[in-house]
Amino acid sequence: MKNLLDIYSRKKKDVAAIERELEESVYSNNAMLKETSLHLLKAGGKRIRPVFVLLAGEFGTYKLETMKHIAVPLELIHMATLVHDDVIDDADTRRGQLTVRSKWDNRIAMYTGDYIFAKALGVVTKIANPAVHQIMSKAIVEVCIGEMEQIRFFFHTEQTIRDYLLRIKRKTALLIAISCQLGAMAAEAPDSVSSKLYDFGYNVGMAFQIRDDLLDICGTEKQIGKPPGSDVKQGNITIPVLFALQEPQLKATILNELSRIEQLDGQTDVNHFLEIIRSSEGVTKAEALSQKYIDKAIHALDTLPEIRAKKDLIEIAHFIGNRTY
Repeated sequence: MKNLLDIYSRKKKDVAAIERELEESVYSNNAMLKETSLHLLKAGGKRIRPVFVLLAGEFGTYKLETMKHIAVPLELIHMATLVHDDVIDDADTRRGQLTVRSKWDNRIAMYTGDYIFAKALGVVTKIANPAVHQIMSKAIVEVCIGEMEQIRFFFHTEQTIRDYLLRIKRKTALLIAISCQLGAMAAEAPDSVSSKLYDFGYNVGMAFQIRDDLLDICGTEKQIGKPPGSDVKQGNITIPVLFALQEPQLKATILNELSRIEQLDGQTDVNHFLEIIRSSEGVTKAEALSQKYIDKAIHALDTLPEIRAKKDLIEIAHFIGNRTY
């Protein structure tokens, strides 16, 4: 299995240009905003969204100057949501680095997120197509609804699989889906192509979040850059847990554990809870669902031209389906 750097190698120069553009776009004359924004940026990330924009652009008339006005704002929007998420989650680390709220405080983190978000809106104005702005703004609204729904469902053990899937569609899959769609649109690819790329991105995004939720249960702190079990400490009941709750012999034990964690406001050891879920069918069922979405993503590309970008998208999809970080 290749790693992401191998897959990105063909786009290395353009990805580096996007990275420089991200740094320039968050620059501020205000010393504090500059420091906090650059701290977040330097913590790195997979840059999945910008790479999807660039690869989707290859299905049309590819111009980096145009692509970057889509890739940069989408990554900035993603970064802004991370800063706000860390405040909501009281998270101390992300990707092995101190979060903005941890290094400074919650107020600084909230304003940093707002600032980065505003910068994203400034960059995308360089794209004249109003449809691009409409798609991006609708997606941002859905992301906010997804975050609110996550809070509403904290420690809600009667939620359904459908509730979970709709939530992760809004929280994660939509931004990845429109990364693919808008990349193609900016390159003036046919609507039929941008539509198929949206479907690809949506399914990859669903798998991406399911893998994230699996890693929070099964991963190590070294792998995921934060302590495992962070989700349940916040009350976020994810797909492996929902599947495990369907097992009659485990349901009462899991409910008791969740009740204990909620009563202690997440300030407790969750290792026993994690062991229960790891030994359940919840993990294998979640893995199977993730793979189902990867298969659907790859199938969405079937009718697209046989260009190098298509092969790269398929490789990234396989990576996401099997990733361990």
